[in-house]
Amino acid sequence: MLPGSIQISGETLSGAEIRDICESLRENSVRLLSLRGCQLSERDFGHVCRGVAESRSLAQLNLNLGIVSNINRVKQLAEALKTNRSVQSLFLHGSPLTDAGLALLNPALSIHPSLVALDLGDCMLGDEGINLICGLLPPDGAKSGLKELTLSANPGITSKGWGRLAIAVAHSSQLRVLNLDYNPLGDQVAGMLAVAVASSRTLEVLDLEGTGLTNQSAQTLLDMVENYPTALRTLILAENNISPELQQQISDLLSEGEEEEEMDAREVTAREKNPWICQNSKSS
Repeated sequence: MLPGSIQISGETLSGAEIRDICESLRENSVRLLSLRGCQLSERDFGHVCRGVAESRSLAQLNLNLGIVSNINRVKQLAEALKTNRSVQSLFLHGSPLTDAGLALLNPALSIHPSLVALDLGDCMLGDEGINLICGLLPPDGAKSGLKELTLSANPGITSKGWGRLAIAVAHSSQLRVLNLDYNPLGDQVAGMLAVAVASSRTLEVLDLEGTGLTNQSAQTLLDMVENYPTALRTLILAENNISPELQQQISDLLSEGEEEEEMDAREVTAREKNPWICQNSKSS
C-alpha cells in the first residue's frame, strides 16, 4: 500500500486518535502528517514524536500554529528528528520557538540527511536564530542544505541578522525559495538581498510582500534583474509602497528571462533528439 496522508486542523485530539496516528507512522503508511493548530496533551505529543522517529515513510511534517508550544516539546521533536531519516519538509509556522528553542532543535536539523524545506515563520526568532539558520545554507561545494526556507513575520531579526542571511544566500548552492514576507526589512535590507540574488546561482523565488519597501528598493531590484543574469523567476512585492509601473517592469523582465530559458531548453532537447545536426554543424 502506498503511503497516504493524515491532515487534521484545529481539533482537540483524543488518546485513541493519537494511537491510530502513531500506529500508522510505525507501519510506514503515512507520507504527510499535518496536525495544524490541534490540541494534544504533553504525553500524546511525546507519543507522536516517537512515531515520527520510527517512521521511514514520513516526508512532510506540519506542526504549524502552536503545536510545538514549549521547550519540552522542542526537545522531544529534536530527539525524534535525530532518529528519523525520511522527513523532507518541516513546518513549524506560528510556534513560539525563540532563539533558545531553535538552538535546541538546530543540531538535529543540521545532521538530518533528507531535510530540504523548513518553515520557521512567526517563530519569534532574532539574530542568534539567524546565525543558526545560516548554518543550514552551506556554501558551494559543501554538504547539501535547504532548498526552501520560510522566515515570514519574525520582526525581532535586525538588519544585522538579515545581512548575515543575505551573505549565506549569496553563497548557498542549494536554496531555491526564500520567503521573508511581513518582516520590517526596509530599503537597506532589500539592497543587501538584491546583491545576494545577483550572486546566487539557484534562487528562483523571493517573497518580499509587506516588508516596508519603497520605489528605492524597487529600482535597485529592477537594475539587478535588468543587468545581471540570475536564476530568479518570481519576485513578490505586493503590499509595499512601490509604484505599479515599477512592479510591472520587474515582472516583465522576469517573464522575458523565463521565456528565453524555455527556448534554450527546447533547443537543447532538439539537439539531443537529433545529435547528427550538431555533428553536421561542427564538420561544416
